[in-house]
Amino acid sequence: MKNFSKLSPLELDESAFRLIGKEWMLITAGTMESWNTMTASWGAMGELWFKPVVFAFIRPPRYTYEFVEREEIFTLSFFDESHRDVLNFCGSHSGRECDKAQEAGLTPFATENGSVAFEQARLVLECRKLYFQDINPQQFLDPAIDSKYYPEKDYHRMYVGEVLRVLKREA
Repeated sequence: MKNFSKLSPLELDESAFRLIGKEWMLITAGTMESWNTMTASWGAMGELWFKPVVFAFIRPPRYTYEFVEREEIFTLSFFDESHRDVLNFCGSHSGRECDKAQEAGLTPFATENGSVAFEQARLVLECRKLYFQDINPQQFLDPAIDSKYYPEKDYHRMYVGEVLRVLKREA
C-alpha cells in the first residue's frame, strides 16, 4: 500500500459510468491466504443510508461469489488501459482452475482490513457489505432483460457495500 494515498470517498472525482462500464474493475474478496477476483462491468456508486456506497453484481456460479459471501469486506480495483489484457484474462478464466494473479501478472497486497487488492491498480475502493438482494425476474419491467441477459436463469446477487477507504495510486 506504500504506493497509494488515501482519499475520502467525497474526494473521488471520476465518472462511475466510465470507471465501471468502460474501464471495468476487479471485484476481489478473501484474505492473502485464500481469495479470488473477477472482472465486472456492471455496478454503480452513490449515496445510500447517508453512506458512500457501491453496488456490485455477481452471479452465484462465479467462484468469487463464494468469497464475497464469506467475507465482510471486498475490494473494487480499477486499472489503466494498459491492463485491459489482465481484465480480459480475469473475466474469462476461473480461479478454481488457475492462479489468476500469477498468470495475469498481478501483485496482490493486503489492505488495512486484511482484504486483497492489487499493486497495479490505479484506484481501489475497499467496501464493507451492508446488504444483498437477489435479482428477481418477476420484477423486470422490460421482459427483454430476462431473455437477453439471463438465458441460463443465473440471476445476479446485488451487494451494497459501504466505501470504507479509497486508495489512489500516486503518480
